[in-house]
Amino acid sequence: MVKFARKALIISIFAIFPFAAAHAEATNHGKAASKKHSVHKRSSATASTKLVKRTVLVHGKRKVIVKRVALTHAVAEKVSEGEIAGLQRTQDPLDLKSNVAYVVDQQSSKVLFEKNSDVSLPIASITKLMTSLVVVEANQDMNEVLEVTDEDIDREKGTGSRLRIGAKLSRADMLHIALMSSENRAASALGRNYPGGLHAFVEAMNAKAKQLGMAETHYVDSSGLSSQNRASARDLVKLVNAAYQHPIIRQYSTDEKYVVSPGGRPLEYGTSNRLVANPSWEIGLQKTGYISEAGRCLVMQAMIEGRAIVMVFLDSKGKYSRLADAGRIKKWLENINPQV
Repeated sequence: MVKFARKALIISIFAIFPFAAAHAEATNHGKAASKKHSVHKRSSATASTKLVKRTVLVHGKRKVIVKRVALTHAVAEKVSEGEIAGLQRTQDPLDLKSNVAYVVDQQSSKVLFEKNSDVSLPIASITKLMTSLVVVEANQDMNEVLEVTDEDIDREKGTGSRLRIGAKLSRADMLHIALMSSENRAASALGRNYPGGLHAFVEAMNAKAKQLGMAETHYVDSSGLSSQNRASARDLVKLVNAAYQHPIIRQYSTDEKYVVSPGGRPLEYGTSNRLVANPSWEIGLQKTGYISEAGRCLVMQAMIEGRAIVMVFLDSKGKYSRLADAGRIKKWLENINPQV
């Protein structure tokens, strides 16, 4: 009777928490004391919790324990440098979710909107826009085939890549997927294959920044994985304007999809910015970026109400908040239409 009651109890628990049962994971810790864990996450407006079902051995008999626990801070996005500096406390009339915003009329250079625009922050893969500028202006052979090596493995953040070690692509294809899809190994290979290697390439990046008057900018790699790649929003407008002068950068950064053949099966890459495929947008150049220290970042050149507008959004929290902020600026310009 005791065994039957215990089985009935277990069955009833699985009936009450069907999802917990469906997601069971088993991990063995030896014959004498094996444990099984199952997690089903739930969310509510007031708290983030999860159900944990654990089957343990007690005196040689199985016992099921179901417990609700709070989610740990590990599931949340890490605090960015902008948040550490308190930039999130800055209010703005459009209630943007980006802690930094800078909007400029490209033709007249008139500032239309700004928020913390002079603060130098990590810029993540926005770095690749400078990478592309250095590559293009160096007039290197775009048809030269570059190979991905162990040196291109991300040892900064531990991110993966669809480009395997030994993959071979032309410099043009590397540049294409670095800009359009933010491919880190492609950006690394571009820097490595510069005359003098990556060190010389980074020096060229910083020299170009100085030439453009980007006083609050500094680079240490060609991918943007390091949080030491930094710039202010004001500086990034200068970078966008310089990069915009090159048709190849405009094209590659705004393509929706592109297929490369690195050896083996062809790989299809897609844009990292879904606004590119939105028919209500006319985007001439764009680049996204994200690492935890930088938050979500975005730079764009777009035509709005017949005017070329450059937008910069840094340190945005939430996967789509930077795109939503761009939409808020676009709507504001369409409705308010500030005069040049």
